[in-house]
Amino acid sequence: MNYSEDSKSTMFSVLGISMGDEGKGRVVHEILEQTQARTGLPADGVIKVNGGANAGHTAAGLKLNLLPSGVGNPDVKKLLIGSGVVADPRKFLWEAKPLESRGISVLDRLLIDEKTQMSDLTHRLLDLAWENYRVNQLGMENRGSTGRGISPAYCDETGQWQIFYQSFLGGRAEFKIALEQRVQRAMDTIRYVCKVSESDWNGFFTTLTEAESQANKEALDENIFPAAEFEFSQFKGNAPFSLNIEYLEDVYWNAGEQLARCIGDIRDELLQSKSQSKTVVAEFGQAYWLDKRHGFTPNVTASHTTTTELFASGGIPIQPVTTIGCCKAYDTKVGTHHFLTKIDHENHALGKKLAKLEFGTSTGRQRMVGWFDAVEKGNALRYCGFDELVINKLDALSMENGELSDLKICVAYKTTDGKVIRNVPRQESDRKSLFPIYESFPGWTENLSNIKSFDDFPIKVKTYVARMVSSVIETAYTKGYENIKLPKVRFLGIGPDPGQIISDVPPTIDLIKGF
Repeated sequence: MNYSEDSKSTMFSVLGISMGDEGKGRVVHEILEQTQARTGLPADGVIKVNGGANAGHTAAGLKLNLLPSGVGNPDVKKLLIGSGVVADPRKFLWEAKPLESRGISVLDRLLIDEKTQMSDLTHRLLDLAWENYRVNQLGMENRGSTGRGISPAYCDETGQWQIFYQSFLGGRAEFKIALEQRVQRAMDTIRYVCKVSESDWNGFFTTLTEAESQANKEALDENIFPAAEFEFSQFKGNAPFSLNIEYLEDVYWNAGEQLARCIGDIRDELLQSKSQSKTVVAEFGQAYWLDKRHGFTPNVTASHTTTTELFASGGIPIQPVTTIGCCKAYDTKVGTHHFLTKIDHENHALGKKLAKLEFGTSTGRQRMVGWFDAVEKGNALRYCGFDELVINKLDALSMENGELSDLKICVAYKTTDGKVIRNVPRQESDRKSLFPIYESFPGWTENLSNIKSFDDFPIKVKTYVARMVSSVIETAYTKGYENIKLPKVRFLGIGPDPGQIISDVPPTIDLIKGF
């Protein structure tokens, strides 16, 4: 296996280099397994860096939104939540209690930084209200939000209206005042700024009830929670556009009290792990092209999704870190993103197959599928940077039924006047005017899921992998890369189960020259 033996870093950063859903959770899991196999010791911790419950990870058979993916590994000592995260305390409990009922320790390992921001029901209502305003008042298309209240929560950070988790370690009276002020601001915004109708207001509570009841169906079926736990109408006040403040306060203070033992200062924990040369894995929500500075507004998240945020969220100086960029062997998108390489999932044979596999972990929404866009990945390498590359779901490209078609890689774009470019324009209007330039490769019918070594791949697979990698490199380093230390392929994912990876991929320069 490849283990970055030349790296002195014991800190890993796992980030997406597409638009999310790249399989970052399974990468975290594999790093934890590889670390323990190589050193004989488990990783010391996993830190969630950004975002909140809008992220979706599947790792070791667990579907997670808020908790770090490392929770599935019982040997990991610390499950850390950085100060760059916004989190509803009830969501921690909704994820933790079902896991603990299965014998997975969560709360004894969880440490939420005291400067992490608390999000709550008001942010989820604001999320729905802003989408309502966008569509009904401005006549714009829906932004495609997950509805978890992430953007409104970060707005509170900008406005200096935060309620930090350290509030649960203080007096309830101060918490009550801050929460009441938050509710008043939210209700005024929903009623007078967003101009939400009374019927839509009532519909918000139905929407949230249905969403969380579905998301927590397994826990409900197992009687871990009563159905009333996810009945959001209980929070409604007696008048339209009002909330039951007393009930809201009780619910959130109770949740915070249950988490009080999990709240503290993560900074020294991270520095201690580093000083003892113990492994820490940082996992990011979303991806490079959803970063609020790098992506295309409004189809972005409200946080930063690149490695630099690790140190701000963790509250520590910049340290040596191995950054792992994750993508799939094809592209997917959710929401209203402009999708240059989109495949017709109704009529194209591979498109039909991929569409059956692709549903958002957070939203459950059907993902759009498309050809591998090397320009996007190359730009992520050029401007964000990563030391290693993981390509997941290579096995999904196999057409075992024999309905073969060429596979495509987008290696460049063409403008309306015929100019070829290998860079993603920073203006969305410019990007929407582009046409993809493809290279085509013969597909294959072989099942890849049981292959153990790169050498065992059919030549068609090796060629396709090599061109995916080389096209990313070429768009990142347009003036040549012969004297540049190239990111290596850490592994190729060939199935959803732990261990279904190919780690003996040749060095990048050999991969490029050999095929």
